[in-house]
Amino acid sequence: MLTVLAPGLLTTVQDRGRPGLAGIGVGRSGAADRAAAELANRLVGNAPGAAVLEATLGGLAVRADADLLVVTTGARCPGSPVHTAPGPLRAGATLALGTPPAGLRTYLAVRGGIAVAPVLGSRSTDVLAGLGPPVLRAGDVLPVGGDAGPFPAVDLAPGADPPGGEVTVRLLPGPRADWLTAAAREALAGPWTVTAESNRVGLRLAGPRLERAVDAELPSEGLVRGAVQVPPAGQPVLFLADAPVTGGYPVAGYVDDADVDRCAQLRPGQTLRLRR
Repeated sequence: MLTVLAPGLLTTVQDRGRPGLAGIGVGRSGAADRAAAELANRLVGNAPGAAVLEATLGGLAVRADADLLVVTTGARCPGSPVHTAPGPLRAGATLALGTPPAGLRTYLAVRGGIAVAPVLGSRSTDVLAGLGPPVLRAGDVLPVGGDAGPFPAVDLAPGADPPGGEVTVRLLPGPRADWLTAAAREALAGPWTVTAESNRVGLRLAGPRLERAVDAELPSEGLVRGAVQVPPAGQPVLFLADAPVTGGYPVAGYVDDADVDRCAQLRPGQTLRLRR
C-alpha cells in the first residue's frame, strides 16, 4: 500500500486511458504527458500501461507501507531523490515533492503499478467526465500491484527537464481553418500566453482576437487531443487529455500528437507558438 499524506494542488491516478469509446461519449483521458508517464513505468519495469500518479505543481507526499521501488519523471520536484533514477522507498518512509521550478506535471511510478479498480478498462481519472478513481485526498490508501516485468537494464534516463520559457510546437491544418479570416489564420501562429484557466481538459490561450470569416452555427463535431478550437471570443483552446468528445466551435488546427505532451507541461504565464 501507498498512503497519501498530502495530495498537493491536484493529484490523480492515470494510465493510457480509454481509447476507442468516443462513439459512446467516453473520452480517452489518461496521462497528460504520456511520454513522461511511460518512461516512469519503463524505469521500474512496469508494463507501459500501468497506472501512475500524476501530480500537478508538486506538493504530493506519500508514505510506503512496505518496501517499494519508485521513480519520478516529468517536472523535476525538489525532494525527489529518485527523479529519472529509480530507487527504494522503504516501509514507513515518506516521499514529498516540492514545487518544480519548471514544468507542471510530475509522474510517480511504483513497481507493480497503482492497482485501484479500473472503470471501463482504465484506472485513469477523467476530471471532465467524472470517470475513474476520485481525485486523491489526504488519507487515501492506494494498493500497489504485483504484476511487473524484469528489472530494466538501465537505471537512469538522461533527458531535459520541461522548458520554463517560450515553447514552439508543430501545428497541422484543421478541418475548419477556412472559418477564420486570412489574417486570423496567420495570427494563429501566436505568440499565445497560457492562462490560469487551463487544466487537464485544455489550455486556454490569450493573445490576438481571431476573427471568423464564417458566422454560421457549426453542428457539433468530433474532438481529439491536440485540437485547437476557436470559440466566439476569438481566444483559442488547445485540448489536452480530458478533452470532450465533441464540440460546436471551429477547429482551426491540430498540434502534432507528439508535441501535445510538451503542451501538458506548460504553466500559466508561459508563451506558446504554433508553427505550421
